[in-house]
Amino acid sequence: MDIVVKGRKTEVPERFRKHVAEKLNLEKIQKLDGKVISLDVEVSKEHNPRQADRSDRVEITLHSRGPVIRAEAAAGDPYAALDLAHGKLEARLRKQHDKRFTRRGTGRLSAAEVADVVPGVAALNGSGEVVSEETGGVPTTKMGSLEVQGEGPLVVREKTHKAAPMTLDQALYEMELVGHDFYLFVDSDTKQPSVVYRRHAYDYGVIHLESDPLAEGGGVGGALGG
Repeated sequence: MDIVVKGRKTEVPERFRKHVAEKLNLEKIQKLDGKVISLDVEVSKEHNPRQADRSDRVEITLHSRGPVIRAEAAAGDPYAALDLAHGKLEARLRKQHDKRFTRRGTGRLSAAEVADVVPGVAALNGSGEVVSEETGGVPTTKMGSLEVQGEGPLVVREKTHKAAPMTLDQALYEMELVGHDFYLFVDSDTKQPSVVYRRHAYDYGVIHLESDPLAEGGGVGGALGG
């Protein structure tokens, strides 16, 4: 298993790279998930002095033959951020490990086994990093398929997901593993693009998107706030 450490708009010192290799105990991780392929560690820095206590951000992404597991945290220095992100990653790995063993003998597939039966499930592709271009006197920034002229506040991060249809129960489980408040998937019952999201406390909501050939423009923007 490989550990790849990279910086986004910041340099990563060799000392920190060695600390990452020591902190992320590969033997312990492989005991919790024996199908791990690689670990990506991305370090970024916020130069806003108002956010000095959260200026360094570390994101750890674990790729395996099962679902992708991600954990991120921000702190006043990269070492503290790494400690926080590592704690979240280990907690999610233990949750996945415990759930896999409690389901044995029930006839249900574990999250780690789904990828063996349905290749490509929840695999993430693309980093979505911003590519900047400058033309003429006004700087133009290309963000995904959009172009922004001047110094607009717009930030777009574009990602492509390859995934097979899954049940609502599996989508909720995958959302918890990546630590997000929403999860985009294709419902295996309705075959519709759907989003499951966290509402209040332990309540969840789900949105199914159905194509309307008579509709022009518009959409469901802001629906996650319901």
